Amino acid sequence: MSCCDPVASPVAAFSAAGRVVTLALVGNPNCGKTALFNRLTGARQKVANYAGVTVERKEGLFHSAGGRDFKVIDLPGAYSLNPLTPDEAITRDVLMGEREDEAAPDIVVLVVDATNLRRNLRIVLEVARLKRPAVLALNMMDVAARRGLQIDIKRLEQEIGMPVVETVAIRARGSDALVERLEAMANSVEASEYNGSGTDDCAVTQEEIVRILGAVVIQDARENTFGDRLDRIVLHPVLGYIVLAAILFTIFQAVFSWSKLPTDVLKDGVTAFGALTGAWLPEGVLRSLIVDGIIAGVGSVVVFLPQILILFFFILVLEESGYLPRAAFMLDRMMGSVGLSGRAFIPLLSSFACAVPGIMATRTIQNPRDRLATIMIAPLMTCSARLPVYALVIGAFIPETDVGIFNLQGLVLFALYLAGIFSAMSVAWVIKRVHGKSRYLPLMLELPDYHWPNVYSLALGLWERARIFLTRVGTIILSLMIVMWFLSTFPGAPEGATEPAIMYSFAGRLGQMLQAVVEPVGFNWQIAIALVPGLAAREVAVGALGTVYALSATGDDVSVALTPMIAETWSLATAFSLLAWYVFAPQCISTLAMVRRETNSWKPAITMAAYMFALAYAASFVTYRVALMLGGGA
Repeated sequence: MSCCDPVASPVAAFSAAGRVVTLALVGNPNCGKTALFNRLTGARQKVANYAGVTVERKEGLFHSAGGRDFKVIDLPGAYSLNPLTPDEAITRDVLMGEREDEAAPDIVVLVVDATNLRRNLRIVLEVARLKRPAVLALNMMDVAARRGLQIDIKRLEQEIGMPVVETVAIRARGSDALVERLEAMANSVEASEYNGSGTDDCAVTQEEIVRILGAVVIQDARENTFGDRLDRIVLHPVLGYIVLAAILFTIFQAVFSWSKLPTDVLKDGVTAFGALTGAWLPEGVLRSLIVDGIIAGVGSVVVFLPQILILFFFILVLEESGYLPRAAFMLDRMMGSVGLSGRAFIPLLSSFACAVPGIMATRTIQNPRDRLATIMIAPLMTCSARLPVYALVIGAFIPETDVGIFNLQGLVLFALYLAGIFSAMSVAWVIKRVHGKSRYLPLMLELPDYHWPNVYSLALGLWERARIFLTRVGTIILSLMIVMWFLSTFPGAPEGATEPAIMYSFAGRLGQMLQAVVEPVGFNWQIAIALVPGLAAREVAVGALGTVYALSATGDDVSVALTPMIAETWSLATAFSLLAWYVFAPQCISTLAMVRRETNSWKPAITMAAYMFALAYAASFVTYRVALMLGGGA
């Protein structure tokens, strides 16, 4: 039987066998701390931010086989309790009990990468000086064994003055020994104060680390491992870039190639559900709300879930395998040429999912100027909210044919992602010239060992992404679709009207007013309407188009799929213009609010919105005119 029984209820519903014991997971980045957190808590997690900052707070629950209830806090990765970044400051403050919104933990679980004790022991010794109940989880012991590394566990316990257990967080029972130790400690743990008087002399600590390593390491790891041989290719000054380009190219090919079947199933399901609901409901306002507003709007966004999950799948695989830090290391010099740090790679890559966590991830960049530059260009990376728009337009206007061994639709999507990357680098270069040349700081980081991605962690990560997307669909997008339906339905057409009723609605009048502004870039009034709610969340534009075109249809033809409708009513030049608009699309409101929080000023947020709107309009104008010249007006 597993040491952790399934529990889906909050802390208050736990058994009354004893009070809930709070654990704090502490460790360096890439030590397997998050994998251990997932192993202990499973799906019983919640994610929020610490009050007053944008540092992420992860909390989970588990009930041990011995009947003990635990609350687990996954603290941000830190190398030391002498903080250099907001992440490390939060970890220190929580361990010291100095945050009003977070009580000091009962037990500290120090998660250490067994293959890299030299790097990991510094924070272990600093926490040991706090004189609080702590246990050392010697993680990745399977990797250490394969590399021939032998550690004297008993001697290590004596040297650091705390219990040491071996863990393999990616295995099903890899945390059993840790849980047994925690149960034993929980029975005797008592509330006490931290010893905050222990200061850290870096030189003394380093000498202590060298002494401990000499005493506990029985046999050093073998050199020339498989990872070392692989790094000769991945980090090669020429081959490394080819490998990176091939990986990215494969991802965007897969987004279209792999998603075709599940996307078609979802499309057919949404269409059938809309037709069935429309046939069951009587003619009237309620039917229009449900069929034309909710199903047509929300359904047109839900169908892109497979493509979003495929994109996240590849990002999670690259992250868990240990490749992402190597990509950051390799791109450091290139990014430095446009005024960015290699540390900007991870935040910018995170922005492919969403600009909000990407901007939050910039807190690891120590130089304030580099950090601000990264924040300002993060929204130009092609986030997953753009993917539904790209997929809709590409599916309508780009034929599903192969170019050699490649899918043409995948090639176009790859080109759009490259356009976002190129535009971000160009804006960073301009910022560098405008604000002065900052001193180049070479990126220094330790590369983690390669790992096979853990299926459990991948499944948990994809479930979390799907849950977030569907929650967004069920809250923000649903609410906006209802508002969009209301604006597109009322006040209704007058007697003897010859145009569709939507033309006489609030939305129709607004769209016709805005058409004068967007007509030079080839947009019609339906697109103009969709751009307005798209400011709240980009993917809402697709749902808005679904609602507008459903209400624009004549007779009972309201269940027709959106893709063929825009293929019939838009020109190729208009389609290309809209794609160019969304490469630079003005940022969604949540991202602008995050920029305001992160920089503590509205000036960067307003500047971001202004320059992105200007770039979007200019790019659409040029694209539309060039496409017309090349015969794309038909």
